Amino acid sequence: MAAVVAATALKGRGARNARVLRGILSGATANKASQNRTRALQSHSSPECKEEPEPLSPELEYIPRKRGKNPMKAVGLAWYSLYTRTWLGYLFYRQQLRRARNRFPKGHSKTQPRLFNGVKVLPIPVLSDNYSYLIIDTQAGLAVAVDPSDPRAVQASIEKERVNLVAILCTHKHWDHSGGNRDLSRRHRDCRVYGSPQDGIPYLTHPLCHQDVVSVGRLQIRALATPGHTQGHLVYLLDGEPYKGPSCLFSGDLLFLSGCGRTFEGTAETMLSSLDTVLDLGDDTLLWPGHEYAEENLGFAGVVEPENVARERKMQWVQRQRMERKSTGQGRHPSVLVTFSMPLEALGPGPGPTSDDGCSRAQLLEELRRLKDMHKSK
Repeated sequence: MAAVVAATALKGRGARNARVLRGILSGATANKASQNRTRALQSHSSPECKEEPEPLSPELEYIPRKRGKNPMKAVGLAWYSLYTRTWLGYLFYRQQLRRARNRFPKGHSKTQPRLFNGVKVLPIPVLSDNYSYLIIDTQAGLAVAVDPSDPRAVQASIEKERVNLVAILCTHKHWDHSGGNRDLSRRHRDCRVYGSPQDGIPYLTHPLCHQDVVSVGRLQIRALATPGHTQGHLVYLLDGEPYKGPSCLFSGDLLFLSGCGRTFEGTAETMLSSLDTVLDLGDDTLLWPGHEYAEENLGFAGVVEPENVARERKMQWVQRQRMERKSTGQGRHPSVLVTFSMPLEALGPGPGPTSDDGCSRAQLLEELRRLKDMHKSK
């Protein structure tokens, strides 16, 4: 659902960084990459459906994965309001679900689970480029689902793993992240549905606030408020200490490999604050995003900085992965993921300060996001 913008955090300031910023903010598309890279950025109601809605016309699609006409560009907030607050959004979701199941009967990507000391993280490719996840306590046979947008695919994984689904964690209300809540919560009677009460999560049973912890067996999962993409967007951090492994960040539509989410219900300042929240996590944190967006993100980074050698190497790896339909989204925390060297932090630490050019970090993020949206809709 969310488009993405690539941005890397560099420490300090300098004339060179200022020149790069001026070029970007004036619409330039070619700047030489810096060699010092340290960190990288990466309501509706709950319908009681007795009958499945009639499908929409095949040519209608919310945010096309391929670079075609972007319906959001034409109608903007009016279309977004229809998508999130009326049955039209649910109809679109059902149409997307049917089309994706027909096109990708085994999922859009090949994924590999990660097994730690008694904990398993299983990515599930759903829709055309989304990821749902099962977090499993293998000793207790208990599972938590994150953003189960295709209940059929998630249920198949639950049965294959022979586990009991006891909780659903929803990052936000958009149907491509919450569409499976109804079917799975009805099928698994003891399953609790967690999410932000500000976001209108379908079939929400247990509202969460910032820093609330969900405990399932050995799993300790902390909710972090990260508004911007939606007003109540949450990310979930699986604590690695109980199983002596790495912590895992399930970032929804906040953060991706080489990019961040589109700001639908917030400001650039809000989104920047949310990004700062997750960038403060440890370098050993594993990132599990909500979409397969790496190739698109790195393509945009190439337009901005075509001479960035590190970006080109990462792009070549991503393209090899995608040729074999392998997932690229899951990996180490963004501070070790490579993207182009546009510095959010070159303007000074924290969300407020401005550079000598008078450009704040939020203004830079806003302009990069605007350029990324234009790049996606070409």
